[in-house]
Amino acid sequence: MVYDLAIIGGGPAAVAAGVYAARKKIKTIFIAKDFGGQSVVSEDIQNWVGTVSLSGAQLADNLKKHLEAYADNSVDIKAGELAEKVEKLENGFIVKTDKRKYAAKTILMATGSIRRKLNAPGAAEFENKGITYCASCDGPMFSGQCVAIIGGGNAGFETASQLLAYCPSVTLLEMMDRFRADPVTIEKVLKNLKMKALASVKILEIKGDKFVKAIVFKNIQGEKIELPVGGIFVEIGMAPVTELVKDLVALNPRGQIVTDPRNQRSNVAGVWAAGDCADGLYNQNNIAAGDAVKALEDIYLFLNTK
Repeated sequence: MVYDLAIIGGGPAAVAAGVYAARKKIKTIFIAKDFGGQSVVSEDIQNWVGTVSLSGAQLADNLKKHLEAYADNSVDIKAGELAEKVEKLENGFIVKTDKRKYAAKTILMATGSIRRKLNAPGAAEFENKGITYCASCDGPMFSGQCVAIIGGGNAGFETASQLLAYCPSVTLLEMMDRFRADPVTIEKVLKNLKMKALASVKILEIKGDKFVKAIVFKNIQGEKIELPVGGIFVEIGMAPVTELVKDLVALNPRGQIVTDPRNQRSNVAGVWAAGDCADGLYNQNNIAAGDAVKALEDIYLFLNTK
């Protein structure tokens, strides 16, 4: 069977496109390892338009239910499958997953991004042994311990806000020369007397035995400091998930799919991208969903007017 459209991903962008594809009766294969996207680890999402507050788990469940409610005979949902490669055919594409292959006339990449790993001596050795990439998942395990956060963006300061509830000391380390979080967030978090934040830091080493015991860094003055901690939370940004199309479409230096902002088209006819895997200037759930809808409208025209 040849589908009209293959949507790859399970976050807000993918689901928004899936719902619109169902409403327009586009025969679609929807391939998602899981639902929710990056926000699934968030305890409190306050900027999803139309909902005052919900957890990442609730958002994931809502997205899944919304898509299932409209899918009917138009959208074939393949949850739990991991897309591994997209290949170009003469009249369409083949999507290879870890389970099977699917043929489609068009592709919408909505694969999002994944967390960047800390690159420092000892980081790999102590991953899941004191080094964690999810405060919502692992934070309570470090109750009563002094901890460090690496990364001064919104994610880093929001992680600090969570950890301050049960950690006696939280130290945030930013490698750039300034914090990148929203000023109001920075101000609020730094008011806590248990909180300390340093910019222009160079991470030198992670120390420990069975578990993390300290992080070693240089401060802006060039002083070498060994900070005893029981846990290290890494929040240093995301890497786009575009490996499966790296030989197919144009990518920018960050590995994002280059798109036309008017319609989300890539440089290859029949391939669109939306959300964090695309080269949009801003990354937010609402923006990802909007860009996916924009792409879907263009895909509909592509399929029905060419």
